[in-house]
Amino acid sequence: MKKINELHVIGENELLYESIQAQLNEEFQIHHILTPDVKKHAIHIALVLKTGLESPLDLVQIVLAEHPKAAIVFINDTQDFDLLRDLTKIGVTNYFVLPVEEEMLKESLNNLIETRLQGELGSSEVFKRGGGSVFTFYSGKGGSGKSLLSTVFAQTLKLESTAKVLYIDLNLQYGGAETFLGLESNRSIIDLIPVIHELNEHHLRNIAEKESHSGLDVLVSPRDAEMAEKIDQEFILRLMRASKRSYDFIIVDVPTWMEERVYTALEESEKIYYVMNLDTVAIRVLKNVETLYQQLGINAADRMELVINFAGKDNELTKKDIERFVSYPVASEIRRDLKGVQSLINQGVPLRKEPKEKKLIPVAKDVQKWVRYMLK
Repeated sequence: MKKINELHVIGENELLYESIQAQLNEEFQIHHILTPDVKKHAIHIALVLKTGLESPLDLVQIVLAEHPKAAIVFINDTQDFDLLRDLTKIGVTNYFVLPVEEEMLKESLNNLIETRLQGELGSSEVFKRGGGSVFTFYSGKGGSGKSLLSTVFAQTLKLESTAKVLYIDLNLQYGGAETFLGLESNRSIIDLIPVIHELNEHHLRNIAEKESHSGLDVLVSPRDAEMAEKIDQEFILRLMRASKRSYDFIIVDVPTWMEERVYTALEESEKIYYVMNLDTVAIRVLKNVETLYQQLGINAADRMELVINFAGKDNELTKKDIERFVSYPVASEIRRDLKGVQSLINQGVPLRKEPKEKKLIPVAKDVQKWVRYMLK
């Protein structure tokens, strides 16, 4: 087997990079790449450098998001035990201080390569903390049932797995999740603004509301247009990155209109669930959304799946019609059940309450089937 001797260095730090070059250049092929180019390379071993511009945790998260099986070695110029602890939590393999630990770094890299050659690493799926997946629910048309389905999906995902799940309501002006989940809260996502630059799991859990039936963590919308203006694109980016470090799944509900915050959420998503109805108008709106995605440079081809809502015998179109007109795969088809859903909403009761409920309304059953298939 060909020896794996390629090292990809990420991060701008001239002194650390020169030290790595001097110590490792003869034995390894070293590629210094820019952060935006991480996805363009096949990375097996990454050396992430401390920089003065980017968060070490964010840099590692970017690499793990694109290359979940990669071995990550963090290089610093000083010892930082708090940072070491945080990096270890999200899946960093080793941490070295240069130039003090140059020999130890070289020995560690040789051990990593031997481990890979023996097939002990990379031959099977290895779950790493910090590799959380963002699933964003979006629709170009209001009234599609997007917000309700996103809350049921998040609840079901929590009840059907041992995963840590966070729900983020980015309908900042009007909210909605608190109604569907039966929550009353004095806290909201706006309370994270003072700590957004050092945001960690403790802050998220302190502000998130705990849905009592499922244990789902929920970041509630401020439901205030004036307060919503305080949340910008950078806030959303930092929130997404921190959430990925702390949770296994992050379910995000965004409004129908496109603006910088919605764009950022979509770009940070591993999966986009586009909710639509079975009618001609929904297809026309989807085509407009596709055009907008192309104009904004959002690559949805491999990430977007359709969720057909309000399915029933009286629909104008069928699932087969949608599959003829649209190239995106259909993730799930949710039956229409206005009476069952409305009754629970009016009572302030969420659609899911227990892991093994026997009497589920059709909407909850369809979402349960969808989530179980996804988790296989």
